[in-house]
Amino acid sequence: MLPEDLKLRCEHVLSEKLSISIQVNGFSPTTGGCINSSGKLDTNQGVFFLKWNDKSKFPKMFEMEARGLGLLSEAGELRIPSVIVIGESKTESFIILEHIESSDKATGFWEEFGSSLARLHEHQGEQFGLDHNNYIGSLPQSNTFHEDWIEFFIVERLEKQIEIAVNDSAVDRSLIKKFNNLYKKLPEIFPKAKPSLLHGDLWSGNYMVDEKGQACLIDPAVYYGNREIEISFTQLFGGYEKQFYDSYEAGFPLENNFAERAPVYNLYPLLVHVNLFGSGYLAGIKSTLNKF
Repeated sequence: MLPEDLKLRCEHVLSEKLSISIQVNGFSPTTGGCINSSGKLDTNQGVFFLKWNDKSKFPKMFEMEARGLGLLSEAGELRIPSVIVIGESKTESFIILEHIESSDKATGFWEEFGSSLARLHEHQGEQFGLDHNNYIGSLPQSNTFHEDWIEFFIVERLEKQIEIAVNDSAVDRSLIKKFNNLYKKLPEIFPKAKPSLLHGDLWSGNYMVDEKGQACLIDPAVYYGNREIEISFTQLFGGYEKQFYDSYEAGFPLENNFAERAPVYNLYPLLVHVNLFGSGYLAGIKSTLNKF
């Protein structure tokens, strides 16, 4: 259900943004989100997509999402929902987006998705990181710039999540020791890489199929990073179809032996999942640390 004060704020900010009187006529909630409430906002001027949450818990989350969507949109390689406006009510923060109608995958969907992501990753920055921090899921994501990928991966990705896990008593000293041992080996594991523009949280729940049957990216955690971490993440929870990876490789080939080092990249999303959802994800972390 859409809170009345939120409805009124949506009408107000949409009217201001679009310079026309907007009235909300109905709201249809979506299911599945574990952080935000969301749904289709029906108005006298068309349909929009609304997401909101408790602004005291997740400060500036939607501001960061809007900036990330903007960076991906500017690259021009994949469909990205347009941000209409962000705003606040008394207790909630919200973002209103272009509403994209979902449909079935078009013929060649996976091939086009793979080649488009390869082109996105060809948009490169000068350093690893971003000029602002953002979120991955409901957790803060630190994007302080580093010249070196390994340093960035250790300091801004693994260590930040390990700190949260230690504070929550989710990991013990023996696991920390194994991480420290792994750090010494990373120069032998990771190839040299340039900073690519990444979606940052590209699991299967963060793309949708638009009305033309093509991929549309949502819910980003954008930064400039080693593109291999993005491909690894797509494989973590089931993976995409083989045609996707073949098409990506044809457009922007990965270094040799990528499959062997993919589990190391996935230590980051697995740590995120430990901190969000509990110790059930520790098994994958321990397996990788024991292997390396």
